[in-house]
Amino acid sequence: MSYDLIILGGGPAGYLAAERAGHAGLKVALIEERSLGGVCLNEGCIPTKTLLYSAKIHDGAKHGDKYGVTAEGLKIDHGTVMKRKDKVVKTLVSGVRTAMKANGVEVFQARGAIQGKNEEGYLVSAGEQILTGKKLLIAAGSSPAVPPIPGLKEGLERGYVLTSREILELKEPPRSLCVIGGGVIGLEFASYFTSIGTKVRVIEMLDHIAGENDPELVSLLQAEFEKRGVVFDLGAKVTAIEAGGVRYEKDGESRIAPADLVLLSIGRRANIRDIGLESINVFTQRGGVIVDDRMRTNQPGVYAAGDVTGYSMLAHTAYREAEAAVNDILGISDRMRYDAIPAVIYTNPELASVGETEGSAKGKGLPYKVVKLPMRFSGRYLAENEGGSGIMKLIVNEKTRQVLGVQALSNYASEFIVAAGTWIEAGMTLDRIKKIVFPHPTVSEILREAVFQYE
Repeated sequence: MSYDLIILGGGPAGYLAAERAGHAGLKVALIEERSLGGVCLNEGCIPTKTLLYSAKIHDGAKHGDKYGVTAEGLKIDHGTVMKRKDKVVKTLVSGVRTAMKANGVEVFQARGAIQGKNEEGYLVSAGEQILTGKKLLIAAGSSPAVPPIPGLKEGLERGYVLTSREILELKEPPRSLCVIGGGVIGLEFASYFTSIGTKVRVIEMLDHIAGENDPELVSLLQAEFEKRGVVFDLGAKVTAIEAGGVRYEKDGESRIAPADLVLLSIGRRANIRDIGLESINVFTQRGGVIVDDRMRTNQPGVYAAGDVTGYSMLAHTAYREAEAAVNDILGISDRMRYDAIPAVIYTNPELASVGETEGSAKGKGLPYKVVKLPMRFSGRYLAENEGGSGIMKLIVNEKTRQVLGVQALSNYASEFIVAAGTWIEAGMTLDRIKKIVFPHPTVSEILREAVFQYE
């Protein structure tokens, strides 16, 4: 069977590329071994946010007395939360399936791998079938990183150690949970489980959590976690998984962290093995497929998008990369840019960032100035956050007066960070931004306030 485009992987990059290409009239085959939607819809973005929303409702009710609201017999039913999660996932996956059908995409639920090339195009297996494509998009996604820690493999096999996939299938919450890794995934699960009563400990090798986010905001976020009972062991190296606990080294001492279950969340690795890249000599580097700003690989007609590039492992990045790739296939001028890719940790409160941080701007030698405001400058934030300690930072290029970056620790941060991203992408100056009208009262008005505070 011959196609204009074969897509290997049905996650955000794969299914959106298929939808766009099919809508444009290309004959498209999409190969996905598991469920359409990939990690994002099935075991990442969507299911975790469903759990976190339930936790936020519970947290709000638990502290409702601050707002004149009291509740008796308050409890959160993990089983019901999980059932709702399953319903949401099923609905969205069904929506993707419908979109594929509506755009004429032929979906193969099978393991796919590149088999080589002939005069007609690229050969890709879909189970026992061999498909031929004039163009090929590699969107194989990523998997949890599993380091060679003694006892880890055995722990995974017997279900004592879980990844983000298995923990989303728990029927009952553990009494205690040890999270290995203080990045986005680890923190979001820590936020949920501590909200429902699990004792949570986070072990992180770095001396801080939340990766490359602004240190001041990260410190405030950590303090919020600690108020809720989460224990952090930073600058700690896990040395072994033992029966009933995690052994780690900190300050030159060997310690043990008892736990009913362990969550492994130290990051993800691009799925570049066993998909046949070597059969057509696709170049890889640092664990990902090498691409240019049109998402082209070194092979003509072969593209890659999403986590498989190993660059920006975010679903929204994958969407945009997929569009850039399909546009290039269609002969539409397009380039992928990474200057304004927002990143969010959906904890309570949320930590959102886009563009440069103060640290990255300084490291690049950019002429910058920082405006820092408490979120309490926003009337809406003050009305809804009794005792809230959120802050936001605006990073501005002193010479051009263009916005370089924004970071915010606040509820709704994930919703208003896109405005800052738009400013960065468009290269807007403060004078132009001042003419934009924000609805009042909204938390997003903090951005406008910061712009006027610049002078």
